Amino acid sequence: MARDGWHIVEEAGVLTVARRWPARFDVAARTVVPVVNRRRLARQVRQDVWRALRRVKGFAPVVRVADEDGMLAVTAGGQVDGPVARAQVEARIAGVLADAGNRERWIRWAS
Repeated sequence: MARDGWHIVEEAGVLTVARRWPARFDVAARTVVPVVNRRRLARQVRQDVWRALRRVKGFAPVVRVADEDGMLAVTAGGQVDGPVARAQVEARIAGVLADAGNRERWIRWAS
């Protein structure tokens, strides 16, 4: 279902939020967080990843949230149309996901 230009799809316990559908991960990083509201978490992660990568030409964010051993596995990244320095972009995404301030804000917002 597209809502406000975003595709929000939940299938088999996996929530995916994407700008374009079908969702595609050309670049991605992953983290694990405590169980909170998935939609709220995905929205915050998407916003922060977008802020970090908005200057990457052709970037369309994707966030996937799934259950994993009593936690939530978050895969963030997205589609990039055109050439990209993949390692650098993935390092930037990983930095967003690892940032303690971001994580605290996401968990507080999604609790």
